Amino acid sequence: MLLNLTIKNYALIRELNVDFAPGLTVVTGETGAGKSIILGALALILGQRADLSVLQDADKKCVVEGAFEIPERDSFEPLFSKNGLDYQNPVIFRREISPQGKSRAFINDTPVQLPLMRELGLKLIDIHSQHSNLELGSRLFQLNVIDWYGGHSEILNQYKSVFRELKAKEAEYNELKERAAQANADLDYHSFQFEQLDTAKLVAGEQEELEEELKVLNHSEEIKTGLGAVYQSIDGDVYSSLAALRNAQAVLKKLSSFFPPAENMLNRLDSQYLEIRDIAEECEQLAEKTENDPRRLEYISERLNTLYSLQQKHRVSSVEELIFIRDEFDLKIQAAKSFEEDIKQLQEQVSILKHTVGDKASELHEARVSVIPEIEREITAYLEQLGMPHATFKIELHGTVAFTPQGTDEAWFLFSANKGVRAEEINKVASGGELSRLMLAIKSVVARSKALPAIVFDEIDSGISGGIAVRMGEILKAMSEYMQVINITHLPQIASKGKSHFRVFKKDTGHRPETGMRLLSEDQRVEEIAIMLSGNPPTPEAIANAKAMLGNLG
Repeated sequence: MLLNLTIKNYALIRELNVDFAPGLTVVTGETGAGKSIILGALALILGQRADLSVLQDADKKCVVEGAFEIPERDSFEPLFSKNGLDYQNPVIFRREISPQGKSRAFINDTPVQLPLMRELGLKLIDIHSQHSNLELGSRLFQLNVIDWYGGHSEILNQYKSVFRELKAKEAEYNELKERAAQANADLDYHSFQFEQLDTAKLVAGEQEELEEELKVLNHSEEIKTGLGAVYQSIDGDVYSSLAALRNAQAVLKKLSSFFPPAENMLNRLDSQYLEIRDIAEECEQLAEKTENDPRRLEYISERLNTLYSLQQKHRVSSVEELIFIRDEFDLKIQAAKSFEEDIKQLQEQVSILKHTVGDKASELHEARVSVIPEIEREITAYLEQLGMPHATFKIELHGTVAFTPQGTDEAWFLFSANKGVRAEEINKVASGGELSRLMLAIKSVVARSKALPAIVFDEIDSGISGGIAVRMGEILKAMSEYMQVINITHLPQIASKGKSHFRVFKKDTGHRPETGMRLLSEDQRVEEIAIMLSGNPPTPEAIANAKAMLGNLG
């Protein structure tokens, strides 16, 4: 149940702190006093989005805090632990809206995201706003009523789990099919590119070797002539450097017998002589091997042109990169050929999941069908109690074309207020007052099943009056025996049924109007209900009537 609500700097509220009690609490006040503003502040701590328009003072932050007592029958500890929250009872929800528009949400002083605040809040309290009657026309709401009443959360969660798994697997299957289709569309292109690169017989390092050989072939005559000239200079017929060195060796050898430094010079000269002789021999051999080979030159030129052309086409600068691209094309070709088997496996998995989802959907359908007669009976009984003795309320289940997140059922709520008139869809035939009574009947029926600690009604009595209002008040009072009920009302018949009674008022502070809220004493309640009966100031008859109405509280 809601224990306390604190509001600071929200709309017309400067600061408000209210303690709530168990049972039926009624909230009254003149139109425009701010009853719905308090409801809006409560909605903030239940995850509703907000903007800077909620700030009464644009220079200060807005703070809304609510304390909720968790009934002993409910175990919230696993849910708190799963989301990294400290568990405590009562649990504190707080929202802060800064002047810069930044929103922060807290549960037990731990920052949380709005979806989590909304998820937990919906387990603690249900808010029925003035526009909630429109939900009656929603297929999803109608289906939820059946599941709330039947307590189908476990089987519904099982269905949703396999349904999500099916959707994920179908998405994977469809994505793979798209990839396969694209791969097949690209297969001819990839095959052509691969074949061209593969035919080129690419070898790492080949380009550098061919470029070096091309340089030699392009200068073969110059190389052959140069090497011959070097050989002639070292050991030629006309002049021989080696012959001169041999003469120098003979002189040094002769001197070394009586001039010691000559021996060292001789050893050094011997070493140089061997090196120069080797150079001469190598030049002679290379000169003999170097030939002008037009056919080899043509082959190398064509081969390099092929490599350069491929590099330019694929925007790379080396054979190694071409090899990488060739292998990539090969992988794509192989992948395209393997898609068929992968698609077949996924198709089988999707088929199995569809059967599982279908089985769960059938189980859920049967569970819904089994509780519909009891829902119809209870709601019809409430409608009779609310002054509609000839009302007909029926629920039809229609199958959907495909699986949905809620199964394969679509609920249709059918209603007729008059005897002998065929029941039709609620949103087509029910008036505003009839919608209010229908919604109260439905909320009364599902309240126990949902096991909510608290429910808030914002003028659910819209469109009714007189004896029907008395009966509606009795129903609300009966609901409050097993849950906290907070009802914003404009009818004295309902206000008199409350265990606690708050009055919302607007006061003029001289600067701007402000909304306040106070708990009424018994005497104040008499005056408030009398004003609701006859206007302000109340007549003596209205006061007497108010006392009589409050005396029936029991």
